[in-house]
Amino acid sequence: MTSSSAFQTDADILERLSSKQYREAFALLLPRYRDKVFRLIFSMLRDRAQAEDCTQDVLLRVWKALPGFAGQSQLSTWIYAIAKNGALSEIRKRKPTVSLDQNDDEDSYNPAVAALAAPEADDSATVSVGQLLDQLPERYRQAVVLFYMEDKSYEQTATSLGLPLGTVKALLHRARKRLIELTKEAEAAAA
Repeated sequence: MTSSSAFQTDADILERLSSKQYREAFALLLPRYRDKVFRLIFSMLRDRAQAEDCTQDVLLRVWKALPGFAGQSQLSTWIYAIAKNGALSEIRKRKPTVSLDQNDDEDSYNPAVAALAAPEADDSATVSVGQLLDQLPERYRQAVVLFYMEDKSYEQTATSLGLPLGTVKALLHRARKRLIELTKEAEAAAA
């Protein structure tokens, strides 16, 4: 989907927003953006339960903010900005804590458990891509998710991340380079 077709598909939502039919607009918006918002938040938080909670909070914020949508940016860019800010707020809430109980591994991140919890766990290619993405630095992962998985343009990705266009292009270039390295490492380890 190109950026122009993404804009065209939102015409129905924008029409309802302009006629102040917020409930109808949200009813169209929710199924269209719910999974995309979740994937962006999950790529940032890397915790499924927290990502689900944060996605609900973000969608509630979107609902409450719909009357204030001025149309100065594309609807998808506006929603992704709210999602990114919600995830960043959640990350800021996570203060590093030191457990006094040495045997308390219950809350630690376990990639094997995360792979099992992934919605497409039976698709080995998807799991492999997910595992590779998990190894990227957060900024690379965010750019890759928006540009490749959500089919955003360079400009939309830059706007969503609040970064200059050149920075996004550099992040994507470095991410591609790192993904190639990680793929080669995984193939060598499997051989």
